[in-house]
Amino acid sequence: MSSPSSSSLPELKNTVKLKYVKLGYQYMVNHIVTVLLVPVILAAGLKVVRMGPAEIHALWRSLEFDLVQILCSAFVLIFASTVYFMSRPRPVYLVDYACFKPLASCRVPLSTFMEHLRLIFFDERTYKFQGLIIERSGLGEETCLPPSIHYIPPSPTFEASQDEARLVIFSAVDDLLSRTGFNPREIDIVVVNCSIFSPTPSLSDMVIHRYRLRSDVRSFNLSGMGCSAGLISVSLARDALQAHPNCTALVVSTEIITPNYYAGNQRAMLLPNCLFRMGAAAILLSNRRRDRRRAKYRLVHVVRTHKGADDKAFGCVQQEEDTEGQLGISLSKDLMAIAGEALKSNITTIGPLVLPASEQLLFLFTLVGRKIVNPKWKPYIPDFKQAFEHFCIHAGGRAVIDELQKNLQLSPEHVEASRMMLHRFGNTSSSSLWYELNYIEAKGRMRRGDLVWQIGFGSGFKCNSAVWKCLRTIRPPVDGPWADCINRYPVEIPEIARI
Repeated sequence: MSSPSSSSLPELKNTVKLKYVKLGYQYMVNHIVTVLLVPVILAAGLKVVRMGPAEIHALWRSLEFDLVQILCSAFVLIFASTVYFMSRPRPVYLVDYACFKPLASCRVPLSTFMEHLRLIFFDERTYKFQGLIIERSGLGEETCLPPSIHYIPPSPTFEASQDEARLVIFSAVDDLLSRTGFNPREIDIVVVNCSIFSPTPSLSDMVIHRYRLRSDVRSFNLSGMGCSAGLISVSLARDALQAHPNCTALVVSTEIITPNYYAGNQRAMLLPNCLFRMGAAAILLSNRRRDRRRAKYRLVHVVRTHKGADDKAFGCVQQEEDTEGQLGISLSKDLMAIAGEALKSNITTIGPLVLPASEQLLFLFTLVGRKIVNPKWKPYIPDFKQAFEHFCIHAGGRAVIDELQKNLQLSPEHVEASRMMLHRFGNTSSSSLWYELNYIEAKGRMRRGDLVWQIGFGSGFKCNSAVWKCLRTIRPPVDGPWADCINRYPVEIPEIARI
């Protein structure tokens, strides 16, 4: 997988599809209409309140409405106001979140990982290939694997998978409930996502059973959605909170590594063994107004892009058996190119929602110029650094972070959280974005009013974005997986050729 086409994203400035631009502006117009309607109604009401009795009486006489007109007008006004206040979106607050911190006994130094490979794999080429991946992966010496993968040979049994699920999920949820003081019976909605491991009863049922949640709790269990499933879970929880007022939602994002272990020799299926590590995150969302005072963030936007209609995009990340019947995750050589197309569609849609007017005008002028003046003009790629203070890019691998930094023209500090997360914890799949957010908080960089952009990629192929607004300045020390090691970061990662 060392060819240029597979190791780098396509240049985002090469092509921009107009349909995604239109979609983004459609979202923006709907948002603006909603925002502007409230001030207009308030201004009119304030004007009437400030008028004296004589002015109101004079205005009444000048209009000369009869009783039928007055009743009809009052009915239309009340009906329109009711429809508006019933249909406007409810604010969704992120009260708090917690990330699982693996036990020290699960740590896998790179030398230990390579020693185990030597003892497990008899194919010298397979051993050397995985050694090359590890050397260039960007992973550090403290990443962790579940106990069953430490065995020689590994023992990825169903029981071991259940044990890992209980460990990572319950640890994260316990930490979250302890930190927030929430009674589990206050939880109205549960959303759990895990791609590979999907037992019966489901993981969401396991959470409900463990914490004795109410019998009317709304439960959702997502599987097979890939590394971007964390933001899909947030989107699903948001939609559920829009439909049900005065509710709270527990979102759990994880990937159980035990059944993900591949014991064959196919190169396209060996990368997950080297990159994926233990991790989980539990997030508490609420639409209750009283929770705003203690909430950390407010959800501003969620934009989801799905390229599954294309055959190559659909099959670029796939669970399948190799020629010897060994089950694993196969990664296509076109993965980076497909990820680039999905990212391009996603940021073109989200741009009009978040970019300042100056950037949008430059983009529109260039786009119109290409349509009318010269089609060979390169489209203007907006500067997203003017829209966001912080970026959380899914730590899928070193090459992914490098290419997004180059294409979005980000500074090293903007991608520091992603690089350090990959170095300290490895690729924890859908939960990686929350480890990155915790890194930014632990560094004391999160200020009130800051906007955070979370970007996730997943099988299918999907690219999803979430935008959060910080509601209060978060000062260190911050509880979480970085609490005992944040002073050692950032660390310098050697510049070597990417795979």
